[in-house]
Amino acid sequence: MKRICVFCGSSSGDQSLYRETAFRLGEAIGERGFSLVYGGANVGLMGAVAEGTLSKGGQVIGVLPNFLQKKEIAHTSLTELLLVESMHERKSKMNELSDGVIALPGGFGTMEELFEVLTWSQLGLLEKPIALLNLNGFYEPLLLLLDQMVKSGFLKQENKEMLLVANSISHVLDQMLAYSPKHVTKWIEPTQI
Repeated sequence: MKRICVFCGSSSGDQSLYRETAFRLGEAIGERGFSLVYGGANVGLMGAVAEGTLSKGGQVIGVLPNFLQKKEIAHTSLTELLLVESMHERKSKMNELSDGVIALPGGFGTMEELFEVLTWSQLGLLEKPIALLNLNGFYEPLLLLLDQMVKSGFLKQENKEMLLVANSISHVLDQMLAYSPKHVTKWIEPTQI
């Protein structure tokens, strides 16, 4: 694993813990010799994770749609800033450039990015580690929902287990390094009429 993609909020959230941890995650990425791939903005948790990586001499590649650059949120001190035309192209490029994914707290955009890569993984299109950094129990409601999906027959347990979950930076990075993809050969059931 050489490059880690981080999905996270363009806001800082309501607790200083979120921004501090995003910065520390960036530091850990840089210290361990990984490069960061992220959404290219200088705001919120996005800006913090980039600053953390840069502070340790790490390489940071931002991927930003043109319309967001026009709103003056582009980070101007990155190793590389790639400008793309759409949000779809942004996600595709971040996936292409990365060897693993970590989701920090965030809103709709973070959830949408996370679930897209999980879906790609379920379909066998990806074989990279995908992880939640569950700060202060932020993702507990989501984990309960995933359990409900399994219980209700909409998600296989094996597919749920594709998502790594950790409460600390060191644990999430260690899990990602130890990750071995599981091959679930059948993710849908024949229609019962």
